[in-house]
Parts: sequence; C-alpha cells; structure tokens
Amino acid sequence: MTVGLAGCGGGGDDGTDTATASETDGGMDGTDMSTDTATATPAPTGNARVAHMSPDAPNVDVYVDGDAVLEDVAFGAVSDYLAVPAGEREVEITAAGDAETSVFSGPVTVEADTNYTVVAAGEISEGADEAFEPLVLTDAFPDVGDSEAGIRVVHASPDAPAVDVTTGGGSVVLADGAAFRDATEYATAEANDYTVSVRGDTESNDGDVVADFDVSLNGGTVYTAFAAGYLSPDDDPADTAFDLFPVQDSSSDGM
Repeated sequence: MTVGLAGCGGGGDDGTDTATASETDGGMDGTDMSTDTATATPAPTGNARVAHMSPDAPNVDVYVDGDAVLEDVAFGAVSDYLAVPAGEREVEITAAGDAETSVFSGPVTVEADTNYTVVAAGEISEGADEAFEPLVLTDAFPDVGDSEAGIRVVHASPDAPAVDVTTGGGSVVLADGAAFRDATEYATAEANDYTVSVRGDTESNDGDVVADFDVSLNGGTVYTAFAAGYLSPDDDPADTAFDLFPVQDSSSDGM
C-alpha cells in the first residue's frame, strides 16, 4: 500500500496565489527551494489463495491476522490470489458465519513476491482417518509457450489410495503414485482437449481407471487439478463424491 501526503494550496490575504512546499519556486538568490513529497515505501507482499477441498467440512470463512479475507467458501471452490503482507501470518479457518467454530488456527509464513495455495484438506469429523490440516503449496509457475500448458495434480481425497493420473490413454503421466496430500511438480503438455484418467497406482501407470474427466488446456496457461471428495461416499462422513477441480493458476495475459 502506498501512502501519499496531500495538501491544499490557498490564496494569500491579497488574493495572490500562495505556493505549497511541494511546488518548485526559486529562492531569493535563485536557488531551488522545493521540497520532495514524501512517499511511504510499499510493504513487501506475497500472493495467497485458498482451495476448499475438505469433503466433510461446511462452507468456511478464512481469517488472516484476525481479519476476514474470504467468506462462505464452498467445497471445491478456489479463491483468487490475494495480496498478503510478507512475514508470519496467523491464519484461521472457521465455519461460515460462525467465528467460534474454528477448524484450524496456526501460523503460515509468507515470503515476498511468492505465490501460495493453501489447501483445506482432510476431515473435520470426529474419529476421521485423515485429520483436517491445511496443505501450503508454493506455486512456482513454469514458463510455457503459446502452444503448450502447464499442469500439476493435488491429491486431496482422504479415502483414495495412491493414484496415477494420466492422459492420452495412459501415454502422458501427470502423477505417478501420488498419495493423499501429495502435490506433483508442474508438467508441460500440448495445449488441447484431454481426457484425464485417475488410476490405481501401478509401476506401469496402467492400473484400473477410477474416474475419467474431460479437461481443456489453453496455450500459455498454467493449471492445478485438485482430486478431492470421497471415492466411497456411502461409507464416509459426507455424501461428497470424488471429483476433479481444474483451476487456472496463471496465463501469459497475467495472473
């Protein structure tokens, strides 16, 4: 945030214009008597967004240092990037509209000029196998040309085993043996329409297909695909079926 100093110039008693200190006027001896207007140095910031991928959690509000920055975020939603002051920030996630029901509270370190995704992952139900805890990812976007796209996969399904994620009938591997809470490195693929297959993990990446999803990848664009929800919702705390949530991270036109 940049803070400027503002002033008002007024007329003198004789109706002549009295110059402010920020104007350039010569002194009696012809020297420059102007004073530079002070401007505060902008505080360093990073960028952070929140992805709600906890299948048994309600809509949530997100607080940073006690201030609400996101409200009523539903499962599967990913916020825009928000500018956050660099340093150690206190992050709290609560049930939407209920600040007293906190599902997470803890410090998150934000470095200047760095992009982050905070993934609300795990389960809040009592006795759940995978306890709720945010997964903080550093988003180091790859450079991609106009005819290619970058994509990574985040495994956020608490009842799914390790999986392989492939396209092109298995010829392109996006994730190899990704377990819950794993995030792959960005892979580069030709910009095109794809069928993405989530498979049981095998050494040859040709395991049984758990689910197929149609995904369009645009040139010069980087994506994250979140695999979230329950593979067996009838046996789990919430009826939230497994799904793939692809979102744009950045593009050649700007983030």
